[in-house]
Amino acid sequence: MKFYISTKGIKRLTISSPDAGKGLPETAKATTALSRRIPSRTLLPVALVLGIVLPFLFVRIAFLVLESTTACYSPLDCMGWRFFSGADTSLKLREELSRALVEANKEGNNINEEGIGSFNELVKEMTSKRQDVKAFAFKTKAMLLQMERKVQSARQRESIYWHLASHGVPKSLHCLCLKLAEEYAVNAMARSRLPPPEYVSRLADSTFLHLVLLTDNVLAASVVVSSTIQNSANPEKLVFHIVTDKKTYTPMHAWFATNPVKSAVVEVKGLHQYDWSQEANVEVKEMLEIHRIIWKQYYNNLKEENFEYDGAHTRYLEPLSPSSLSLLNHLRVYIPELFPDLNKIVFLDDDIVVQHDISSLWELDLNGKVVGAVFNSWCGGDCCPGRKYSDYLNFSHPYISSHFDHDRCAWLYGMNVFDIEAWRRTNMTATYHQWLKLNLESGLALWSPGVLPPSLLAFKGHVHPIDPSWHVAGLGYQYPEVHQETLEDAAVIHFSGPAKPWLEIGLPEVRRLWNKHVNFSNNFIRKCRIMR
Repeated sequence: MKFYISTKGIKRLTISSPDAGKGLPETAKATTALSRRIPSRTLLPVALVLGIVLPFLFVRIAFLVLESTTACYSPLDCMGWRFFSGADTSLKLREELSRALVEANKEGNNINEEGIGSFNELVKEMTSKRQDVKAFAFKTKAMLLQMERKVQSARQRESIYWHLASHGVPKSLHCLCLKLAEEYAVNAMARSRLPPPEYVSRLADSTFLHLVLLTDNVLAASVVVSSTIQNSANPEKLVFHIVTDKKTYTPMHAWFATNPVKSAVVEVKGLHQYDWSQEANVEVKEMLEIHRIIWKQYYNNLKEENFEYDGAHTRYLEPLSPSSLSLLNHLRVYIPELFPDLNKIVFLDDDIVVQHDISSLWELDLNGKVVGAVFNSWCGGDCCPGRKYSDYLNFSHPYISSHFDHDRCAWLYGMNVFDIEAWRRTNMTATYHQWLKLNLESGLALWSPGVLPPSLLAFKGHVHPIDPSWHVAGLGYQYPEVHQETLEDAAVIHFSGPAKPWLEIGLPEVRRLWNKHVNFSNNFIRKCRIMR
């Protein structure tokens, strides 16, 4: 066989053989020679078309093979009828998946499928067993439900651990109290009289602004006093009355004796220094016992609740805090007995920081009411700065539901103006005890444990609303929804909630507002390594 290629351009290709024409007539030889000539005009277009079509066909077939592995039992079963109808098939697949998801949703959460741990396991399960779209929908839902339960359980456990962490006394604060108690024992200056004799007359002088703290936290009390004086326009008009328990009296006295404040007057007094009547002592013991019984019953009822997956119980933990049983917290209802010579005071909690001058609170007209407190807040008229009555009172009890509005905003404790003269006139302390007895007769079912719930009942109709900018609370909760501008404008910010600024769980973004009033240069503060 011989090949002849023209050197003047590829115009023809001749294939010949010495034996090709043997035994054939001349006409057949001519035909054979003619038929073996392939014109270039035919070869090039065919090669061009094949070069374009073949890659497309390869990609299309590969796509169909991959797609068919999840939709068909055999790729060959599907490729024939889906070769030119991929769009229709995708639409049908989406419709089938939508129907399966709707059907799975109708089943609710009562799915017996065991949830798959991860997406990789789901893919392995579906590809190995070649299950249909309906099985995919149900297994996916089971996996998501299982993951949702795990997330809810983790959040609930976080809340419980967070709640427990808020109960402890940091080692640094315990160290501070011990160091100050030792200083009281060995240093005469730490035992010096508070206030000095020349300022004793101010303790009952109505021309001064009297501020009251009931606390057993030395560091917190120092921040309240320091921030108030620092932001006061007339600090020489301030008189602080700090009441503490017998255990904390010596370190509290030692702190303010060795760290005297300028201009203002500070009185530190222990409960053991009060000479109360036998009747008052009995009433206080009865009050504490009733609160203890309420706390215990609430705790026993809460133990029966399902904490594993129900995140709604998170807020139920707060009434179990130690402050609900604190003597100093409950004694605020005895302020007229604690200060018989005063007619008006400003009450401050120990977890607050004063940011602006509060002397004008003394001039507020309460219109004959006993308490001046914040109702509304920065979030508008439809928002409660703390919580509603329904968060504290049991509205399933007919007496509560018939006398109170469950959507009413509860007033804030922590920064209040008390008209003690109006308090004595209306005998609010006796009203408070009547509610305690009524709750005891009602099976302890009227309210949750805490200081505020019975006060909401006793002081009903005797609270005067004051401007919301005076008091912004809630900075001790995990996600405080307070704008920076609101914080800066507030006269008093309140770290109400579990995350107190002196605890490790305190929120760094707001703790700085408290830390700037801590005297970190103090020798005892440095030795005890108070957290910044």
